This record gives sequence, C-alpha cells and structure tokens, in this order.
Amino acid sequence: MPSKTHTKTHFKNTHSQMEAMDLMQKPHAVCIPFPAQGHINPMLKLAKILHSKGFYITFVNTEFNHRRLCKVLGFDTLNRHPSFKFETIPDGLPAAENVDATQDIPSLCKYTSETCLDPFKNLISRLNDTTSIPSVSCVVSDGIMSFTLDAANELGIPEVLFWTTSACGFLAYAHYSGLMEKGLFPLKDSIDLTNGYLDTIVDCIPSMKGIRLKDMPSFIRSIDPDEFMVKFAIQETTRAKKASAIILNTFEELEHDVLNELSSIYSKVYSIGPLHTLENNMKINDLQFLGSSLWKEETECLEWLDSKESNSVVYVNFGSIAVITAQQLVEFSWGLANSKQTFLWIIRPDLVSGESPVLPPEFLEATNDRGLLASWCPQEKVLNHPSIGGFLTHSGWNSTLESISSGVPMICWPFFAEQQTNCWFSCNQWGIAMEIDGDVDRKQVEMHVKMLMVEEKGEEMRQMATVWKRKSESTSSLMNIDNLINHVLLRS
Repeated sequence: MPSKTHTKTHFKNTHSQMEAMDLMQKPHAVCIPFPAQGHINPMLKLAKILHSKGFYITFVNTEFNHRRLCKVLGFDTLNRHPSFKFETIPDGLPAAENVDATQDIPSLCKYTSETCLDPFKNLISRLNDTTSIPSVSCVVSDGIMSFTLDAANELGIPEVLFWTTSACGFLAYAHYSGLMEKGLFPLKDSIDLTNGYLDTIVDCIPSMKGIRLKDMPSFIRSIDPDEFMVKFAIQETTRAKKASAIILNTFEELEHDVLNELSSIYSKVYSIGPLHTLENNMKINDLQFLGSSLWKEETECLEWLDSKESNSVVYVNFGSIAVITAQQLVEFSWGLANSKQTFLWIIRPDLVSGESPVLPPEFLEATNDRGLLASWCPQEKVLNHPSIGGFLTHSGWNSTLESISSGVPMICWPFFAEQQTNCWFSCNQWGIAMEIDGDVDRKQVEMHVKMLMVEEKGEEMRQMATVWKRKSESTSSLMNIDNLINHVLLRS
C-alpha cells in the first residue's frame, strides 16, 4: 500500500502533467510592438486580454527596451507567468549610450524595417522548436512593423496589424499618396511653413471634411520629395492590405465615419478600445504585476492629488517622445504660474532637447504651494483622479483616449506625427479640447489654462467629455475582440 507521501507526490505529478497538456492546447500569439513607449503600452494591454481569453503569449521587445523594463520591473517579474513570456530581438540601431534615453523615431522605423525580419523569423523558429510550449499560431504585430507579415506568410498563419494610432491618424497616413497626387506634398518652398499654405483645406478625405494640411500627420511638412517618413507611411499603409485584419485602439461611437471609410480600403477593420478600460473591467488579476512603463513611476503624486479639491488641478504631460526647447519650457512654466491654477507637471529627464530641463527658480518659488513636479507617473490613475480638471497634452493617442475615457477636457499642444490630427478631431469633432499654437508663449498658456479651469468654455468641454466617457463604456469593442479571435486569430 503506497504511503501518503507517495500518493501526494503522484497527485502532484499527475496535476503537473495535466497543466502541461492544457498549456500545449492553447493557441500561441506572438505580440510584437514598435519599440516606443506609446506602442508598447496598448500592445501589452491587448496581449493581457488575449491571454485571459486562453492564448499563450510571447511578447517581443527589442533588447534595448527589455533592459529598461527589467530595470523598472525586474527580470524575475517579467517571466514569472508560465504562459506569458517575454523574448527579444535587436532593433538594429547602434548601441545607445544612455539606457533611459528616448530613441529617435525615424531611425527606429528605418532600422527595424531593414534589419528585424531575420531575427524575428529566427525567434519564431526557435519557439516552434521548443517542445514545452505550443507552436506559434498567429502574429499580432504593430502596424509599422509590417515586415512581420513575411514571417507569418511563410508559416501560413494569420497576422493582424495593430495600428496604435487613432483611426483618424491611420486614415490620414493612408491618404498620403493622395496628397502627393494632388500636389500638396512636397511643399514648394520652406516659406510654405509660415505663409498660410498649411491652412489649405484637404478635400480628398470624405470623413474629414474641413481638415487642413496643417492638421494632417506632420511628416508632410517637407520640401523633400523623398522625405523618409512620408515614404515609410505610404509603404506601411499599403502593406497593411496584406494583413488578415487591422485592429485599432478606438471605439465605434468616437470614430464611426472614419472607421467606415477605413473599411472601404481594408477588408477587415476592428475597433477594440479603449483597451485600458477593457483591461480594467475584465479584472485580469493574474497579470496585474506586469507593467510596461520604461520609466519608474512616481506614485506619490496620487497622495498629493488626494489633498486637492474636485476638478481643481491641471495635469501637464507631453508624453514619452516629445521634446521641447529650453525657452518653451520657460514659457510653459510662466504660463502655468500666471494662471494661478494648481497643477501637476510631468517633466521627463530628456524632455528638453539636448540638455537637462531647468526651471526658473522664481517659477519654483511662485508655485511652491500649488504645483507638483514629477519625472513620470501612473497616468491612467492620475486622469481618473477626481481632483483633475483638465489635461495639457501633446495629443498622443494613448493620452487622448485615456483623457476621453476619464471625462477630462484637454488643452492640446501637438508635437509631431498624427498628434496634429488627434488635436483637430478633439477640438473640432468631439468638442473636448482647444489648441495652443506651436510657437507657444506664456500669455497663450495662461489664457488657455484659465479658460479650461474657470471659464464657461471649459465647463462646456467638461460636460462634453463626460458624454464621451459614457460612450467609451460601450461593449461593442469587447464583442469585436471576440469576433477578431474567432474569425481571424483562430483561423486554421
């Protein structure tokens, strides 16, 4: 008769074998984001949702960003779940000198598209040769990492392209070739940047009536007919037609007309956002420990916000990539100071181009009792805090969508790429924002902050933001994720 110890051991072994068998039955999605903070965040959220739906996940970062994540989270934390693993490939860039630096986006686009296919194919081959995990069954790739389509095609497995832009941003890129045909790009002379030419109405995009050339993604502001980022955008939006589907972190009610137009260009388009809201509502507890921030978040700001009145604080954050000049930093600082409003300002160590950000001592003294500075923060929690009354933002899509789903109106200061398009829609289509001109000055900042926080226009935008918050809670995106899984990702 076997001992109790032997029986327990036998049970454990049988249980482990059953777990291993269950693991091997899972569909295996390889998720690969473009190696920038604003792309990694939504991809990780989508990967967590797919994992909760029964997928084995391999999440592929560049070696550079993996080192940064390990520094923030710890290596053991990243790989402690048995069916959610992290892998790396090189990005092809020369070794970075500063591990916390924001890498150059055009260079990343160039090097990843030219050098990453072979390492990615080798990674998938290695995963498929590993007998303890299921074979790769689908690829979920960032929209501007379309080289991955070649790998998926060789294996005969579905691949979806996740464009982490807004739907309107993606559609604007898809119309770049049309702007060339109309002679709107390249600019005839550099003076066209300042002589009013950029106010030209773009009339070739049905779902964007009234949009100006200056509201299109900013790479077309060039006199060079061979501008790399324009060619790259055309290449990626063209190759996107070969994908099994296009997915976008947006929701139907917000970008209905744009999504309809996209569906006339691409065969399958799924709106699956806001992903951060879906992730939170699904309560994915087994992966709560997994974060995606490349900077250490300073959570002390939440306690500071607890001491402030409802809708009394302006949150200022220009995202993970935007850089400003030292003079612009000074103008923003005095605009905030002169507005007399309470503010939380996130200032990355690399926010000022070419130097460390230094604020005027007089500004620090003047705002000591009503301002808090931090280098990074948990933005979703900040925007959902009841004391936040407005958001001064660069109009990146993650920030815009998080602001919308939190019911927070915005002051927009778009930096580059499709941020200009997001800003135009926020101000002119959704009624939840106002724009600061590119040549920022303190009087303009002061005026806009006061308008947002204490005047009637700000209250009107706040009410409209509340309407969009309610609409963002629709279940249509969750149904779209289920359709994406059943009709695309699980396709044999």
